[in-house]
Amino acid sequence: MNSNGLNPFFHPKSVVVIGASDQPGKLGHVILNNIVNGGYPGTVYPVNPKQEKILGLTCYSAVGQVPDQVDLAVVIVPARFVPQVITECGKKRVKAAIIVSGGFREIGKEGEALQQAVFENAQAWGIRVLGPNCQGVNNPYHPLCASWPLLTGRGRVAVISQSGTVGAAMMDWFTEEHLGVSGFVSMGNRVDVDEADLIRYFQTDSNTKVIALYMEGVKNPERFQKAVDGLTKPLVVLKSGRTPKGKLAAQSHTRSLAGADAVYSALFQRCGICRADTMEEFFDMAKALAYLKKPVGRRIMFVTTSGGAGILAVDAAEQMGFDIPPLPEELIRQLDEIIPPQAIRNNPLDLTGDANARMFEAVIQKARPFYDTLGIIFGDPVADASSAVTPEAHELVVFMGGADVERKEKIKMHEQGIPVFPTPERAVNAMAQLLPPTSDSKPVFSNLPETTARIHLGFFESISFLKDKGICCVSARLAQTADEAVCHADELGYPVVLKIESPDVMHKSDVGGVRLNLNTADEVKVAFIEMTGSFCQEHPKWEIRGGGVSAMAPPSGLEVIMGFIRDPQFGPVMLFGLGGVLVELVQDVSTRLLPLTRQEALDMMGEIRGAVLLKGYRGRPPVDVNALADLLVRLAEIARVHEDIVEMDLNPVLAYPSGALVVDARILKR
Repeated sequence: MNSNGLNPFFHPKSVVVIGASDQPGKLGHVILNNIVNGGYPGTVYPVNPKQEKILGLTCYSAVGQVPDQVDLAVVIVPARFVPQVITECGKKRVKAAIIVSGGFREIGKEGEALQQAVFENAQAWGIRVLGPNCQGVNNPYHPLCASWPLLTGRGRVAVISQSGTVGAAMMDWFTEEHLGVSGFVSMGNRVDVDEADLIRYFQTDSNTKVIALYMEGVKNPERFQKAVDGLTKPLVVLKSGRTPKGKLAAQSHTRSLAGADAVYSALFQRCGICRADTMEEFFDMAKALAYLKKPVGRRIMFVTTSGGAGILAVDAAEQMGFDIPPLPEELIRQLDEIIPPQAIRNNPLDLTGDANARMFEAVIQKARPFYDTLGIIFGDPVADASSAVTPEAHELVVFMGGADVERKEKIKMHEQGIPVFPTPERAVNAMAQLLPPTSDSKPVFSNLPETTARIHLGFFESISFLKDKGICCVSARLAQTADEAVCHADELGYPVVLKIESPDVMHKSDVGGVRLNLNTADEVKVAFIEMTGSFCQEHPKWEIRGGGVSAMAPPSGLEVIMGFIRDPQFGPVMLFGLGGVLVELVQDVSTRLLPLTRQEALDMMGEIRGAVLLKGYRGRPPVDVNALADLLVRLAEIARVHEDIVEMDLNPVLAYPSGALVVDARILKR
């Protein structure tokens, strides 16, 4: 029995279908039929006041008329009746309810009020509720299909989905491939039961090896983090809503890079969650984690009958950080007795079209001791291919171009628990999830979170704030006149930099608000007059507070960016990446949630694609990564203590062989 009270959804002793119908095609009929004909071992009670019998079962006018105890209610009535139905279920001591009915929060205020009434009534009677507006539950191991379509295949992957269609598609794919699932749950509007509850449930389910979750957002971030923090089973997530929305104007670097989607990326990174980008990846990753044996290393050898497929496999493997070493001489000598003379003795090993299942089997046995994984690519119709591979072995199987033979052999392999993939790229990408990630990564294009910023600290104020926190920053002064700017420049020493000071400017260089390498008093004076005059003329409604004068930093440092944004759900999200004016174009960044340890700060630096630049490149010395890590940890502490700061953007920070210097900064407060 699960402590969070979800057992009645998956192992009920009795089920009442409220809104059962005798009309084929209606959900009330489809779901009742699926429960009855799906092999459900318990008692089923249809509720329909207008019918005496449906599918040979006695109908009842209301749940209160059912003579026996009921564990689970499936509710398929118009939304306006659902709150009262939940109350009736409470009086009957029903333990759990699946509300399939739609017409709640998803339709607006009227539906929101109905949903709140459902929640309050369920809480009053202690009923756990799934939905509303959901596609129900399917547990093939009970079995109970209180959902649609009727699928009964048993497997190792539990599918949880905010979208009924996405989840049902996953379940259908697993069923079609004769792999099955351990369970399927459509969450709908999540008035009560949510992803955190279901992750905890399947964590303790003995039939589940992998959890696959499709979500559009987290209902309760704190509960979700607690659920995944204690997870010992692989979790694959397909999170929609990744692309940028709205205009990018007036957004700081940090905000546009560490948007709402990047918050989830940071969470998934911390918790070791596998993130899929597409439905295909979602399916492939779950299948790989459930059925592939984890490799002990990255050495892989491909055996194929297709030279083209072998090359594609090698390309994919190199991109994912696998090692494709050539065949050892000892292995070549052993293979000479097995493979034809025209076979290409390389990695990939191309057996050519003369290969059959027995040749594949012999090659696999000989090659196994030399590699961590064998990539077996059956090209063309290889009869009896299923006999050449072994369940629970370090084998990655691809079958392509085999037509009817492929379809037949693929089913045989899946029934043995051997996953088969349709292309080399999908196979390699899926298997990569079983190994620690490498530094190779894709750029993340994130959508933008809402901000509550009301106060903008410009360059001078931001630098002053950071200096007060003991952070090493460039020396700076604020000037409101050209003469003041000259005085400050004289004090700081030439050359100097002049920057426009305005709360309305996000990127000073975009509006001509930065002048570099000013070497004399006359240059400073002219630059101040020209810059402020041009700014006032082109942006008459924008506020100008003068100009910030700062010393020129030593030019030899590597430009990096760091900062944080305060997400409304998850709190501060730290960011690190290569800096400069092209930072948003390149988008080579890593993110983390708080708390941030020093080791995590170092890990962030190692994750970006430009990490090689930090180590020294083409004669440049390595930068002081320890100083950068210390700075990141200090910023994390600022984010923790100063809850009024919603965004902080340090760009660039110049990293040197010894130390780091903040050259520009921008802070937004509530």
